[in-house]
Amino acid sequence: MAIFTNAPLLAAILSFVFAQVAKVFTTWYLDRKWDLTRLVGSGGMPSSHSAFVTGLCTAVGFANGTSSVEFAVCFVFSAIVMYDASGVRQHAGKQANVLNQIISELPPEHPVSEVRPLKDALGHTPIQVFAGACTGIIVGSISMATY
Repeated sequence: MAIFTNAPLLAAILSFVFAQVAKVFTTWYLDRKWDLTRLVGSGGMPSSHSAFVTGLCTAVGFANGTSSVEFAVCFVFSAIVMYDASGVRQHAGKQANVLNQIISELPPEHPVSEVRPLKDALGHTPIQVFAGACTGIIVGSISMATY
């Protein structure tokens, strides 16, 4: 199947996997605990979404040139994804944190007090997005250089 020989797609996937694995180590460094759930979780350092889109964008730049339409499309969508990760999704995570606090302070007989906590690790700080972008550029460049 041609999809398995698509170098930019493979570079993007490798960038994503590398970032997800790196989250296990950054969590250990920051919290001094091994948390393998970070392999599949969103949020955290580095942003795997940023790594994924910049890995793809970098690989497309190598494959088709930075003046190609394909690179322009990748670049624009990468910017949108990274803006969303550090803006909209980060604020949604902060709102979930506040709602969880409010729910935890409700009396036990309140119907909403039984609601399970909302996921609050949704977005990224700008440094996490930047680290993810750097990860994608590095992994994408190495992938294309060795492909």
